[in-house]
Amino acid sequence: QVQLVESGGGLVQAGESLRLSCAASGSGFSINTMGWYRQAPGKQRELVATMTSGGSTNYGDSMKGRFTISRDNAKNTVYLQMNSLRPDDTAVYYCYAGEQLGSDYVLPIWGQGTQVTVFT
Repeated sequence: QVQLVESGGGLVQAGESLRLSCAASGSGFSINTMGWYRQAPGKQRELVATMTSGGSTNYGDSMKGRFTISRDNAKNTVYLQMNSLRPDDTAVYYCYAGEQLGSDYVLPIWGQGTQVTVFT
């Protein structure tokens, strides 16, 4: 069973940066897409950024140009560099991994979430 462990959240001032990390652990698993979603109070969970094992990326609109996703496939770890943080980036950030089960089914795996709070 795949487990995701996140780290790197915290409290920062607007304009500052944070780096989130998420490592997948387990045995005998295959993960294609890894990435991050976030959920602010009273709002739906939204895409932050994802990356496939081949390096293709997808970003949420408000993150483009400020956030950068990267990945170390050998370590099954995904990173999110967040620059120029704004108060509206405040949310719980969840790591996501898509575990490939067979050729047609992807099992979504979620981390426990890490809080990011940006103040002015």
